[in-house]
Amino acid sequence: MVIDDNEPDLYIAEILMDLTGFAEKVVCVSSAKEALAYLKPLYENPDELPHFIFLDINMPDMNGFDFLKEYQHLHDNIRKNCIIMMLTTSLDEHDRIKAEGNQFVRKFLNKPLDRDKLAECIGMD
Repeated sequence: MVIDDNEPDLYIAEILMDLTGFAEKVVCVSSAKEALAYLKPLYENPDELPHFIFLDINMPDMNGFDFLKEYQHLHDNIRKNCIIMMLTTSLDEHDRIKAEGNQFVRKFLNKPLDRDKLAECIGMD
């Protein structure tokens, strides 16, 4: 799953994941609220959950950190089956420290997403 309000970034991520065979199915959503609505009903079907969630930090309405606050309240079946990667253009060191200090974030990645960054993720499950 890729959560990003920037349509070109969503498109690039989806094409890259398809070309590299990174995922059988790539779910792209343009808001954190849309992502939560997608994830919530899947707690009874953990096999349908995305293995990785690439989460942008800077989005309108609900940013990546706001998503994480809501994510902590999701069913345990969801939280233990998804690996979250913060994906951002932010150069703010505070963002990096905050992301790396969050129990649900496995890695902080700078955009753009590329083959090397996807390869780093493969061994994280």
